[in-house]
Amino acid sequence: MDRLLELPVTIDAVSTTRLERETSSGFARVTTEVSLAGPAADGTGPVTGIGEDVTYETDEHDALAETGLPDLTGEYTLASFSEHVGDLDCFPGGAPDREVFRNYRRWGIESAALDLALRQAGTDLASALETDYAPLRFVASTRLGEPPTTDRLETLRAQVPALEFKLDPTPDWDRDLIAELAAMDAVRILDLKGQYHGTEVDVEADPELYELLAEAFPDAVLEDPALENGTVALFEDLEVRERVSWDAPIHGIDDVEDLPWEPRWLNIKPSRFGSLESLLETISYCDERDIRLYGGGQFELGVGRGQIQAIASLFYPTGPNDVAPRRYNDLDVADGLPASPLEPPAEPVGFRW
Repeated sequence: MDRLLELPVTIDAVSTTRLERETSSGFARVTTEVSLAGPAADGTGPVTGIGEDVTYETDEHDALAETGLPDLTGEYTLASFSEHVGDLDCFPGGAPDREVFRNYRRWGIESAALDLALRQAGTDLASALETDYAPLRFVASTRLGEPPTTDRLETLRAQVPALEFKLDPTPDWDRDLIAELAAMDAVRILDLKGQYHGTEVDVEADPELYELLAEAFPDAVLEDPALENGTVALFEDLEVRERVSWDAPIHGIDDVEDLPWEPRWLNIKPSRFGSLESLLETISYCDERDIRLYGGGQFELGVGRGQIQAIASLFYPTGPNDVAPRRYNDLDVADGLPASPLEPPAEPVGFRW
């Protein structure tokens, strides 16, 4: 990690590009690509590194388009650049609605700097870490509609028969639907959304639903349960506890250590960590403790999706990674969807996939 953070990076110009797209989950997703340009190390001309800010509020991207980012130009190492970004207010239009958005924007900037530094050095992330990209297992995340049915899952599996899924249970899942889903033997993660507070995706804890899910999907990972009076007893069962994963609360090592018990699973969303150093330190911490990892996506519209695939390919390629190619988030299921595992790029450059 130290060798990576000591890579030099020279930034001469900064720009942003607003992206927007309708998603299969019924909302318009807006993100911003951050572009950092600088000279190639061999003097052949300028090169550009790109990252993606996945902040969830459209207004924040509109404000960024109006104000631009603070001054990022200069000569750095990746470590000193991270320190510089950490000292800046990257929301010059006003404080964000949620503090975690600062991490999302910082990751967009730092991932662009990583991409640029690697390109200026004429290398790629795997080579810089003295390893290779591995074939990447992925699962697809999708909503089941209102009322919930298995229709979209069946349509997707008609295209990709062995496709696996991460699903978000809701209180309107009844016993018949749960039995139908369990019979598919394709659900690998159930995201209970019990650790979100004050967001549009909050799901109120339902002890009866939790018990139904734990019984019907005995091998599925149970992500982000709410630990409340009605649900705590379920997780006193050590076999159930072994299947619990955490996502929303995790922004660094301190958060892992603050969990109610030592985890066996974690969902790693790079943007939650903000800095490259925090991300890599946390991955190393988990590796030393045999904590199993898988990657998570956030409806990236640009280079960000490939970048989280690259991270997953390097550090947890066989996990149930919720990093399916962007086409899986299209409103309509198209022909020719890629199947898992994804093969690494033949000639990787920079921080891209």
